[in-house]
Amino acid sequence: MTLNETIARLRAGHLMVREAHEWDELSGDLAQAYASNDDDLIEQLRPPFLQSWRTVTRYVLRDTFDAAGISVTEPGHPWGIATLTANGASCEPLLCGADTLSPLAPEPGGLQLLTFAEAMTHYADCLGQLLDEGK
Repeated sequence: MTLNETIARLRAGHLMVREAHEWDELSGDLAQAYASNDDDLIEQLRPPFLQSWRTVTRYVLRDTFDAAGISVTEPGHPWGIATLTANGASCEPLLCGADTLSPLAPEPGGLQLLTFAEAMTHYADCLGQLLDEGK
């Protein structure tokens, strides 16, 4: 399976679960909860937000990743979607910007959660590290 096919299936799998604007709303609501230091709302929103991304990757896209020769394991980063491994290399697509101050307890306004489009771009970049364009 080519990189472009894998990316297209990745995007379609996530859009089967939620439309892009719904993913963005979840991300925005959670970022706002962090910005306002609303620990109760963070506790309410964060687990289902992360679990949604992780479940799609691990279960909905299982056949896609198997066909591409990519193994999927638990993420190591608190905002990671999964650890992806292929051809002796690993990467971990994240749901936050790389410059986030602290992945567990960011300062107000310090957490930069990605939009759906940004998350897909980051995911595609990770897949590009694992797969050859010409496959």
